[in-house]
Amino acid sequence: MDTELQPISRNGNDGASCSSNVRVTAGNGDGVAYGTSEATEGDRLLSVQVNGNNGEAGLSSHTAEAQRNPGNTLTPQETGSIHRIRRELQEKVCWKVRLWMVIAFIFLLIIVVIIISLAVCSAIHEDVDEKFDSSLFKVPRYFNGSFQLPSLIFTEDLLDFSSNKSQEYTADLQKKMADIYTYSPALGRYFSKAEIHAFRNGSVVANYQLTFLMPEEQQDELKKFTLSREMVYNVFRQFLYDQEPQSSGLMYIDPLSLKMF
Repeated sequence: MDTELQPISRNGNDGASCSSNVRVTAGNGDGVAYGTSEATEGDRLLSVQVNGNNGEAGLSSHTAEAQRNPGNTLTPQETGSIHRIRRELQEKVCWKVRLWMVIAFIFLLIIVVIIISLAVCSAIHEDVDEKFDSSLFKVPRYFNGSFQLPSLIFTEDLLDFSSNKSQEYTADLQKKMADIYTYSPALGRYFSKAEIHAFRNGSVVANYQLTFLMPEEQQDELKKFTLSREMVYNVFRQFLYDQEPQSSGLMYIDPLSLKMF
């Protein structure tokens, strides 16, 4: 039979009591004592709050907030700085104008100034190469040659330059050659005219003549480089290689048949 002893002792100073529970086993008479003591006024207060469920220590407010929002990696100092910046941007500068409005207006003004500056610079910029007096170009330079029109069927009307068909084909070919050199960056300013002199039988061969005008003081240099036979011929030939047979129709010119002298 087990016997439990519960002696109670009192502290004479503060009246607090301590109790201990001792349980004695019947087998060997040894007692295992266990007890609980109540905190007195002299004991230090614990700063850790104990969770009633599992005894874990309570977390601070910032730590608890971080656990509730695991995606938020900002520190309390950074969060405070963001709120301060927001408050400063919402401050009124004058009347209903806020600070963020002033900053946005400054950025917009800078962009507008840059755009206007670029537009003005483009308008006043003058390319020296584009300034020339065409009235000084008086010395003619001629290039003659021929090419074949494989899509065009030869008829007797083409031999008569006064016929409607001959005049129609002549006008189309002259305009085609004129466009080649008029829009050429190197030769456009010197080009004068393109002419078709005759149509010949044999897959319709057209004889042409190109006329360029040069200033007197630069004619020797132009003959060697810009208005050389190689330059004029290569511009014409490159155009013929770029043309589309389907879109050219009857006015398609065979690039391999081009001759110039």
